[in-house]
Parts: sequence; structure tokens; C-alpha cells
Amino acid sequence: MQSIIHLENIRKSYYLGKQELPVLKGISLDVYRNEYVALMGPSGSGKSTLMNILGCLDSPSGGRYMLNGKDVSRMPDNDLAEVRNKEIGFVFQQFNLLPRLTAAENVALPLVYAGIGKKERQDRAIDVLKRVKLDDRSHHKPNELSGGQAQRVAIARALINNPSIILADEPTGNLDTKTSYEIMDILGKIHSEGNTVILVTHEEDISQYAHRVIRLRDGLIETDKQNANPVSSTIPA
Repeated sequence: MQSIIHLENIRKSYYLGKQELPVLKGISLDVYRNEYVALMGPSGSGKSTLMNILGCLDSPSGGRYMLNGKDVSRMPDNDLAEVRNKEIGFVFQQFNLLPRLTAAENVALPLVYAGIGKKERQDRAIDVLKRVKLDDRSHHKPNELSGGQAQRVAIARALINNPSIILADEPTGNLDTKTSYEIMDILGKIHSEGNTVILVTHEEDISQYAHRVIRLRDGLIETDKQNANPVSSTIPA
């Protein structure tokens, strides 16, 4: 089975003056197509830094990162941005929606940067809003949406470019328990439709939706285990 993500001895250090602060101390792992992986770890474990590297938002100080067969560890920023836009759909804790745009316009935003025409942008945005069961709110602005609806818009935006990977960083961090489970159901459905999903969370109950749980501690992988009984989606296909 071919890995979609291959990390070899990934290291990342930051500098405070001349003092080196190592955050990742040699991470090696493979993520395969259509896996559902949770990254966990206490504050300071390196999970956010690893997520930024996986998402091509940051480059490692050492080691090799192969994404879909391309070595992205040493790519210049412009090339990294292109890879990021094509290969990775991001879902953040804060939603990051633009307040003056409607739900459909927020979803279509990545297509503007890709040079897609307005009619096609609108059609694709509505299609992907249907996937998250929110097409009836397509003309509403973020302040007219609940937290759960806003996160669904953010998930739809992440899906708009048909990315290889959905990278969800604490996607339920700002939501109540019931809404959190609804969002996890949607991510589960997206995974069942063929997407690779990587979830960053510190919540044990949320990590149980993933099929594989990788725990970091002090910049190293502490455990990497398959989840014997992942929580299954309750949304009908």
C-alpha cells in the first residue's frame, strides 16, 4: 500500500537568540490513503508543530517529508503554497470565515485563487455544501449561523478543491458536546467517501472517531496504535 504521507526523521527546532529549542526530535511515520488518523499529545508535545509541517504551513529543520510522492521538505514557499492549495483541505478550531461573505462565497474562496470562473465556483460551492447538509444556508453570512453550521461551512471550504488530505485542527474546540459529535459524524462520512483525514485533538472522546491514534510526547512518537472500535458515523450515507 502506497503512503500518501511519508516522514523520515523529521526534526524541527526554533531559536531563542543563539539557544536552540528542539520541538520535534525525529518523527518517522507513514499515513496511507483513506486512513483516519488522530494526533494527540499534551501541550508542548509537538503536535501543533507536526500539524503545521504536515499541512505545508512550515518546513522541517531536518529529515524528509514526502507528500503524494513529492519531496516537500525543501520546497520554496511559492511551491509549498501551491501544494497546500491542491493537496490539503484545512479545518480550524476558529472556523476562519470572512464575515462579509455568504456561506457559499466563503466555501468558493479557494477557487477564486485557483482562477475558476464565477458560475463554476457557485455550482461547486453549492454541491459541496450539500455534502455537509447546509445548502439551505448558502446565502447566510457567518453571523447568521450557529457554531456548528459555521464549522460545516469551514469543512465544505476544505473539500472544495478535492484535496488528498483533510487536516482538522481541534475542529470541535469551540463547540458544545452535541454539536461536536455532529461535526465528527460529518468528518466520518467524508472519510467513508474516500478522503484521508488527519485530526489533531486533545480530547479522548473525539480521538475515538479515528481508526488510528498517534500520541506524541516531548517531540517524539510515544505510541502509534490502531483503534479497535472507532466510533462510527450516525449520519445516513
